[in-house]
Amino acid sequence: GAYQQTRLCNESLMLEKLPACGKSFEEMMKKVDSKKWCNLTEFIMYYDNFTQCTEQEANSASCFWPNPLAEGFITGIHKQFFSNCTSDKVHWEDPPDEILITLILIPVVLTCAMITLVVWCSKRSDIL
Repeated sequence: GAYQQTRLCNESLMLEKLPACGKSFEEMMKKVDSKKWCNLTEFIMYYDNFTQCTEQEANSASCFWPNPLAEGFITGIHKQFFSNCTSDKVHWEDPPDEILITLILIPVVLTCAMITLVVWCSKRSDIL
């Protein structure tokens, strides 16, 4: 069997290196109007670079990614930039009765029509 050497995660080294990723992301986000910070399409490339940076720094410190410390750092960045981005809860409501009745009756009528057609065709098998 092959001997596999495992290196321990150097958490302090990782925590030293992660702020550079945050600083770089902060510099890139300055290019985006703060009113558009909740629109991911405006900064998706910057966020991807930030994510890759945190992963590389974690890996260079022999740590797996994501890990609780890296997640805590990423959460801090989220709080810094996206704390005002709330998702509005969608309030679902039933459609008006006319539409609801129509949506219920169409499959029922089609099912009955298909059953009738099958029964009628099976009784007239001599013609088919």
